[in-house]
Amino acid sequence: MRKLKILVAEDDATNRALLQAFLSQFGEIHIALDGKQAVQAAREAREARQSFDLVCMDLRMPVMDGQDAIREIRRQEDATGALRPAKIFVTTAHADVEDITTALQGRCNAYLVKPIDTAKLLAEMKTFKLID
Repeated sequence: MRKLKILVAEDDATNRALLQAFLSQFGEIHIALDGKQAVQAAREAREARQSFDLVCMDLRMPVMDGQDAIREIRRQEDATGALRPAKIFVTTAHADVEDITTALQGRCNAYLVKPIDTAKLLAEMKTFKLID
């Protein structure tokens, strides 16, 4: 199995640690503490031709929220003609219809509600062919 390059954008230390511990078995984990850091990390990875395979994006973060970060990452991918856009999984405590609709319009690939069910996370990773 190839090692994935994964970005976890999460401002809560506990949630960040849980995602990092679980996902580390699949590859290299990078951390962003807010949406602005996530956008910057995604841009730098693309410029280095080492784009992220998976981005786990919290929605409620300081500086730039996850919804804006998702839209900006997708805008940059479109502008640079990314051949393999990142799979973006929203990981949030908010399950209201407006958040879900906005995230899907922003082209997230999956929407997972905290506490994250690792079986569901694995299933989504398989659905999007990140793992076998």
